[in-house]
Amino acid sequence: MTSIVRLVAIQCSLPNLHDNTGDIDRIRKNVIRKGFYPLRVPLECVADLSVNARRAHFQGVAVVNDMGDHYELIGFESGPPPILTGMALDLGTTHLEASLVDLATGEVLGSAHRPNDQIEFGTDILTRIHFSATPDGLQILQKRVIATINSLAGDLARGCDLPLTDIKALSVSGNTTMMHFLLGLDPATLCREPYIPVVNSLDTLHACQLRLDIHPLAPVWIMPSVGSYFGGDLISGILASGMDTGSETTMLIDVGTNAEVVLGNKDWLIACAGAAGPALEGGIARMGMRAGPGAVEKVWIDAETSQIAYTTIDGEKPKGLCGSGIIDLAASLYLAQIIDVRGKFNPERGGASLSETADGLSFTLVADHHGDKGRPVVFSQLDLDAMMRSKAAMYAILTTLINQVGVGFADLDTIYVAGSFGKHINPKSAITLGMLPDLPLKVFKPIGNSSLDGAVKVLVDQKSRKRSLELPKEITYLELNVNHDFMIRFSGARFIPHTDPSLFPSVPIFES
Repeated sequence: MTSIVRLVAIQCSLPNLHDNTGDIDRIRKNVIRKGFYPLRVPLECVADLSVNARRAHFQGVAVVNDMGDHYELIGFESGPPPILTGMALDLGTTHLEASLVDLATGEVLGSAHRPNDQIEFGTDILTRIHFSATPDGLQILQKRVIATINSLAGDLARGCDLPLTDIKALSVSGNTTMMHFLLGLDPATLCREPYIPVVNSLDTLHACQLRLDIHPLAPVWIMPSVGSYFGGDLISGILASGMDTGSETTMLIDVGTNAEVVLGNKDWLIACAGAAGPALEGGIARMGMRAGPGAVEKVWIDAETSQIAYTTIDGEKPKGLCGSGIIDLAASLYLAQIIDVRGKFNPERGGASLSETADGLSFTLVADHHGDKGRPVVFSQLDLDAMMRSKAAMYAILTTLINQVGVGFADLDTIYVAGSFGKHINPKSAITLGMLPDLPLKVFKPIGNSSLDGAVKVLVDQKSRKRSLELPKEITYLELNVNHDFMIRFSGARFIPHTDPSLFPSVPIFES
């Protein structure tokens, strides 16, 4: 393994009257001979290195950090080689997910997740950006996310019965705004034309620079970004899917805070991102929630009898709707003709499940006596309108990208669908709504949390670290905020499945 921290076997000659080489120089020469050059030794390590090396008679293993453009000698161990562990982190807007990795083998030793403590200051990115402009706002957001990371690291260390300082590396993958918050960088320019980050690619840091509780000299690898709406999480997705290594043309879709899409193969890559994510995550619907225990994830409505069936994650009582549940519900409502091609409820078809509320007509999916804590799960016209905008944005993003390079959806070998969106979504329902292209279901391949998977890869593989730095230079990024074609396609996609039904031959069309 060519992990970001490595153990290097050392057998130095002992100091003597005929060799006045200093202790640190003696060790450093031996490490350089093993190919670790240029090699630096941080001042704070010098005293302990000397003491430990002399105690071990200059025989043992050196602990070496790969900092990208140089190496660092940070430790000397005698006796049985220690287990080197690193933490891979998916730094999400709503949740953080992490894995503890054995850096020698690549084995995942444990996993943990926590809500992002920044949510108190805004459930969405834009609200947090505004908060960061208030007095001490940016510092507060940085402290909150670092506290969440430290809590996660503590969970992982306890789960493996290790002290926190045994975590000797960290890789971080996330969207561009979350990286700015983590680093304490002003995100103001991210949401203003021409949408430029403070930095796309940052040199490797030390954990102590971010006040992290893991080993103070642990290297922190920040996945580079391409633009304001194309972060390191998508670079991780490319690494995890391997779409940049094959000759077939493939697409990667990752829906989180934004809908981020990459198209291409080993010869070319083009990407764009847009705000289609929050409704698909359940972030806009009043009963929306992240995919977690109690979230309604699948829905069926019998078109003839209007009988409703659903399943929840972990089989718990229904608490709300996650993104896949919203998509399933909307598609089922359409096929049962309870909503029309405009996404509007049809009072003549909904029966007792439809009622008038402050948000307009609303569909009761789960009655109060079946819901968690006696609360119903209701989907209103306002929720439906938000979903229609999101599904239109999603399809407009895909078609804009496809048309930019003159290929068709039928030319795609595989569409990788990442994250909880890919894990839980029923592609058939998304096709029915006109959110995903009308292709054979085998084309769609869920790949899980590719952001976290990519973060694991850069921890344990030097080629992946180098590739993560090369990819942003090879990707053509299409800025949708100023793209006229996107707006035209967005308008055309605000019907079920589309204003041009010939694009969706498998979807039945009903008169409105």
